[in-house]
Amino acid sequence: MSTPAGRRVTMVAAVAENGVIGADADIPWKISEDFAHFKATTTGHVLIMGRTTHEGIGRPLPGRTTIVLTRDTDWTADGVRVAHSITAALELADEILADQPADRQVMIGGGAAVYDAALPYADEQILSEIPMSPEGDTHYPEFSRKRWREVRRDPRAGFTIVWWERVFACGGSAD
Repeated sequence: MSTPAGRRVTMVAAVAENGVIGADADIPWKISEDFAHFKATTTGHVLIMGRTTHEGIGRPLPGRTTIVLTRDTDWTADGVRVAHSITAALELADEILADQPADRQVMIGGGAAVYDAALPYADEQILSEIPMSPEGDTHYPEFSRKRWREVRRDPRAGFTIVWWERVFACGGSAD
């Protein structure tokens, strides 16, 4: 797939110490500063998220072009674009970005299956580390620390934001 020059795919997530990102279709913590960080990080960009994540939010997030990834070929929702595979979602994002300012990026906003599918295409991960181990049924995918390097760490009240950049080309591995 050809991509616009300079286009980056960035995964944005809040992850507990035990890898949990969700429980019963909800986030098992409420940290308003982390929600504000997600908003600031993804606003102005193309945001890819899964259908369950989108339905949990209940509406398109303002200031973002949203692509909802779903296997259901009949599913539609107002205010979003729909794709049925991660490659189709990225191709659609590239079409959207072709007419946009060069600094627009593709942001991956969950859930677990979308993060897992997008990981081989990601250039960067921005992970809010949540210092707890709640029960949960949704986990962030494991990734090889050999293929990623931590480039920045920003401690906040109740969590720490960590930026990871890919070190090696994925070469077809799942990371």
